[in-house]
Formats: sequence, C-alpha cells, structure tokens
Amino acid sequence: MSYKTVLVHVDKDKHAGERIELAAKIAMSEEAHLIGAAPTGVSRFVYQSRYIYEGGGMTTHLENHIEELRKDASDALKNFEEVVKKIGVQSYEARAVDDEAGGGVSLQARYSDLVVIGQTNPEEPSTTTLPDFPEFVVMNSGRPVLIVPYVGHYKTVAKRVLIAWDASTSATRAVTSAIPLLKRADNVDVVVFNAESKGDAHGEQPGADIGLYLARHGIKVNVVRQKTDIDVGNALLSISTDLGSDMIVMGGYGHSRFREILLGGVTRTVLESMTVPVFMSH
Repeated sequence: MSYKTVLVHVDKDKHAGERIELAAKIAMSEEAHLIGAAPTGVSRFVYQSRYIYEGGGMTTHLENHIEELRKDASDALKNFEEVVKKIGVQSYEARAVDDEAGGGVSLQARYSDLVVIGQTNPEEPSTTTLPDFPEFVVMNSGRPVLIVPYVGHYKTVAKRVLIAWDASTSATRAVTSAIPLLKRADNVDVVVFNAESKGDAHGEQPGADIGLYLARHGIKVNVVRQKTDIDVGNALLSISTDLGSDMIVMGGYGHSRFREILLGGVTRTVLESMTVPVFMSH
C-alpha cells in the first residue's frame, strides 16, 4: 500500500505554506501526485440556481465579489506552485475549485489517498473557510486526513508516531490508512488508555494484537498502557509531548446533523489543542 495521490487544501492563510510543505514532502517520499486545491468560497450551487438560468442573472456587486474570491484562490495557488517547485515535487497540479471549502475539499478528497489540511485558528477566522472545516472534512471525505496545527514548524513528520488505540473501527481505519507513513517511522508508540473500560475489545493483553499486526508490516512498535483520571484527549496530548511524538494517529468520532458536526470529546479536544500534526480517519 502507498499513497499515489495527495491532496492539500490551499488558501491565503499565513500558515498555508507549512501544510503545503508537509504535503509536498509526503508526496516526494511516496512518489505521489500532489494536488493543491484552492476552493474559491463560491458555492457550486450558485450556478445551479434557477434564478440565474431563467434570466435573473447576478448583480454587478456579486460578480465583482466572485471575481475577487477567484483571484484570491489564484494567488494562493501561485504560492503553492512556488513551494512545491522549490521542494522538487515532480508530479503536481494547481486546481481552483468553485465551492465552499468543506464541500469542495471533501469532494476532491474522494479521488485522493490522503488529504492534508490546517487546524482552525480561532484568533484568525477565515473569510472563506468555516470554523468546523477540519471536522467536516474528516467526517465527510471518506479519506484519511492529516491536520496540521496553526502554530509551529515541522521539519519532520511521522518519524516518531503515537497511535491512540481503543480497538474501535475508526481507530482501525486510521491505523490501516497510516501504514505508508508508519513504515517510514523510526519508532511507533501505541498507547492504550484505561483498557479495562473496553471489556474484551483489547484481548488478554491490551495493545498486543495491534502491535503484532503492525510488526508484520515491518513497523517498529512499542505498546504503552496507561490509566488516566483526566479526560483522554488531554492525556493523549500530554503523553505525545512526553514521548517526543511528531504525529498522532487516531480515529475521528462524531456524526453530522444537517451542517452541525457533533464530535466525541477526545476528537474535539485534540482538534482544538493539538501541538503536532494529527492523522485522523472516521
């Protein structure tokens, strides 16, 4: 298994270069095709409106606004091309997408193996990306998503990986989808919190089965069993710091109710407070 197509969300956010660089390095190591997708923020449904096609048309103000949004996307893609050329990616394309960010990236993701996006910065709200963008993509893309924090610089990723293992289907999907990165890691720690609360899901030796599964893929694994009285999300972030992890792999828990995303507590805590890139799958 390998990644043949990597998709990265591109916008004019000042931290976009960090995620583009990270996505480019993964594409290089996997010899994958890299797509930079820049949603304009213009819903594709605007052009499907009966009002427009029946002669109502768009006002000059709306036309000008759409043109500005498209220019912003074009400028963001120029930055994308500059970064990937500098890194040396051989196969790439810059793609402007007439859609809002969540729906546009989720749709493009279905033709990719891995999606790279950024964490929402509550102090710098985007004019084109809704605050729930990361969780929306995780829940709706059907693909593994690597979320890059809005602070920090990441010279390496997936060299020392921490897997949050709870024997759930979401965690299983995340681990399986991360195998190409895990194979390149120098070390992989599997942490199991409060295993006794999961009944017989973990087997007689919590973490042993997933450790053996990964070892058969040639992955170096260390299993860590922990009991915690604090919430698991903060415990996970704490141990990632203690172990010097540069990426967390975990399942994403939640469901959609109309546009609202209802997340599990651990998922929400990590999305809000992550300090290293998080590889997540729903």
